[in-house]
Amino acid sequence: MERMLFVFLLMTSTVSLAQKVERTLIIKDMDSQLPIEDVTVLVAKTKQILVSNKEGEVSFIVNGNSNLQFSHPSYVGITVRPATLKQNGTIIYLKSSLNKLDELVVTRQHPQKLLKSLLANSIKKFNIPARLKVYCREFFKLNGVHSYYTDGLLNFQIVGDQKKLNSTILVEQNRSFGVVEEEVSADLLGYNLNNIMENYYTFKYLAPILDPKAKDNYYFLVRSYSENDAYYVLTATPLDNSKGLLDEFKIIYDNQKKLIIEVSSKISEISLARKTSVAKVGAKNIYMSNFKATYRVEDTNYFLVSSKEEIGFEKVYKKETKNIEVSNYLVTTNFSNQNYTYREPQVFKNKALINKGNSILTNYWDFSGLIATDEEQRIITIIENKM
Repeated sequence: MERMLFVFLLMTSTVSLAQKVERTLIIKDMDSQLPIEDVTVLVAKTKQILVSNKEGEVSFIVNGNSNLQFSHPSYVGITVRPATLKQNGTIIYLKSSLNKLDELVVTRQHPQKLLKSLLANSIKKFNIPARLKVYCREFFKLNGVHSYYTDGLLNFQIVGDQKKLNSTILVEQNRSFGVVEEEVSADLLGYNLNNIMENYYTFKYLAPILDPKAKDNYYFLVRSYSENDAYYVLTATPLDNSKGLLDEFKIIYDNQKKLIIEVSSKISEISLARKTSVAKVGAKNIYMSNFKATYRVEDTNYFLVSSKEEIGFEKVYKKETKNIEVSNYLVTTNFSNQNYTYREPQVFKNKALINKGNSILTNYWDFSGLIATDEEQRIITIIENKM
C-alpha cells in the first residue's frame, strides 16, 4: 500500500514526461516593458498552475498542445494558443489600465463590517475537502548572509468546516542545504507548515483589522479597482496617532461574487519609525514584515493559489544581537476535489522541512510552478556548495 501511494504521488509530479515539450515564457507589461511578478498561468490541458517570478518568467512541461490562461488582478487576462509560442523565450505582454483613476466607493456599511461579510462568504465558498499540490520554498538569512535553503513538493489535504479546519501533509520530494547555528535554529521555524493552510483559509492575518477596536487605530477605505471593473479594493491604514507596530492592509475582492482575490500587508513605515528597539534578552525587534496571498476562482472552484511571506528581525541573545531574515513561498501547482489515501506514518507532522532528510527523485524545482530567478539560483548554488 505504501509503495502504491508513493508511485501515485510521484506520477502527479512527473506527468507524461514522455514526448514532453519544455516551455519558458517571460511576461511583461505592455507599456513599461518591465517583467510582471505573480502572474497566474493555467496550462489548460493539464490544469497545472504556474506563478511568474520577479523576472516575469514561468517554465513548464507540456505534452501536446495546450492553451495558456494568464491572469493577474492588475492586468487584463488573456488566453494564448500554443501555436504562437516559440520553443523558449517567448514574451507575453499584458495590458494594464493604470491610466484610469480609482474612484471612492460609498458603502451603506462601514468597510470593516463589509470586510467581515467578505470573509464569511469567502470561507464558505472554499472547496473543502480539497487537495492542493504545493511547491514550497524557503530562504534563511543570518547576519546578512544566506545560510540555509529548503524546498519541496507537498500534498495538502484540507478537511473540516468553517469552524474547524485541518490539513494533512504528505511530502513527495524535498531538499535542504546549509548550516545554521543551533542557537538560532528555533527562529528558522517561523512558518509552520502544519497550520499555514488553516491560516490562509480562515484569513487569520486579517485579525488585527477585524477587532472592533481597530476603528480607533485604522482608516478604512473602499475604492473601485481601475485594473479590473469587477474588482474593488479595501484598504486599512494606521492612523497618525495610532500606537504600536501596525501593518497596512490591502484586500482586492470580486464585488459581484463577494470573494477575496488577494490579501496583502506590510509594516507601516510610520509606525516602524516610532517603534523603539528592546534590548531585553529574547526580544525580537521586527524591522521588515510582508505578506501576500492570492486566491483563484475557477468555475465552481475557489482555492489558494500562492502565498509569499517575509520577515526580518533582530534577535537579542545573551552575548550578542543577531539579524535574521526568513522568506517563504507557496505555489499551488495543481488543485483537486479528490482526497488521497495514506497511512499515518506517512504524514508529515514537523513544523518545517528543515528537519526532514533530503528525498530527491527528479529535478522537480525546475518545473515547480515557481522557478528561481537568476539571483535566487545563485544563492541556492552558493549554499549548496557550502555543504
